[in-house]
Amino acid sequence: MKTSRPLVLVTGGAGFIGSHTVDLLLQKGYAVRILDNLQERVHPRGKPDYLPPEAEFVRGDVANRSDLEPALRGVEYVIHLAAYQDYLPDFSTFIHTNTESTALLFELIVARKMPVRKIVVASSQAIYGEGKYRCEEHGTLYPASRPIEQLRGGDWEVKCPQCGHDLSPEWITEDTVKPFTAYGISKYALEMLAFNLGRRYGIPAAALRYTYVQGPRNSFYNAYSGICRIFTLRVLNGAPPVVYEDGKQLRDYVWVGDVAEANVLCMERSEADFRAFNVGGGRSISVLEFAETVLRVADESSRLRPLVRGDFRYGDTRHTFSDISALRSLGWKPTLGTEDVVRRYVDWVRGCADARDYTAESERVMREMKVLQTVG
Repeated sequence: MKTSRPLVLVTGGAGFIGSHTVDLLLQKGYAVRILDNLQERVHPRGKPDYLPPEAEFVRGDVANRSDLEPALRGVEYVIHLAAYQDYLPDFSTFIHTNTESTALLFELIVARKMPVRKIVVASSQAIYGEGKYRCEEHGTLYPASRPIEQLRGGDWEVKCPQCGHDLSPEWITEDTVKPFTAYGISKYALEMLAFNLGRRYGIPAAALRYTYVQGPRNSFYNAYSGICRIFTLRVLNGAPPVVYEDGKQLRDYVWVGDVAEANVLCMERSEADFRAFNVGGGRSISVLEFAETVLRVADESSRLRPLVRGDFRYGDTRHTFSDISALRSLGWKPTLGTEDVVRRYVDWVRGCADARDYTAESERVMREMKVLQTVG
């Protein structure tokens, strides 16, 4: 692609967050190249129709040298969104796709002396582990994951490791790093690679730690993530949304369009260089409240109610919501509240031909793997 406009490579650009980022870059006058392997589990129908023809599309694996090197030619900026997330125990895939691809990205840029001006990497609030809490007696704590025995007994709240009392969750700031999943570890590792290699070789980098991103184009086939997708597909197919634990766990949901804005802002602004930013909605709500919002928007019969049956996913965090003050200081802010996000997503799903409920199969697999369990 020959162009006088700055060329941005978006890895994972056919995906959920990536495609919205591509749209915004084009609107702002950038030339865009997409590198995406169109993983079959996420894109079973191949290249999505929503990708704009103005963006150059390259099918390839970001962790494959022979695919990544030609995709980098002529590029001035990289927004590295290609990632792997799942409930399967293929831990090496997290490291290979999320971390090794970041190392390869810098390796090629340095070795080939490519004139890349900046790299933005997609991280996650998964790097915070169980999050940030406060004990009245022992102060601020960053506890370990809840024990499986506690969850099997239906005791959901995070405990103080010293006195055993229930802890109160607090807003998570960027210094609260304690990953305990393979996914979280892979994301923190890619941040460290980007910042340390970037400083050493003069390639500015920024990392964005997304909370629970919601909106159109979230693949129906990604079984683990996307609460808005899961609840909406069930409700539109006449089934109640299944709420894990007791539904009182707090989350922080953010509109995908706002995430795209954050990606491009941090690419453009030098104040973001070598910094990590939380990207969230600025408000914590319970999972039960989110389910009720989906029902209010999507249930035309008004007969369904959230189903709380004592199920839990081992490894899920109890309460996670992120402080977005640092990103706000750059002029960014979330633009849509929870109900508006849900309404836009439901409207999009209603226009999709394959909007059936895919949760039964994913729940069956998660139960076989003992990721999804029931109290007792």
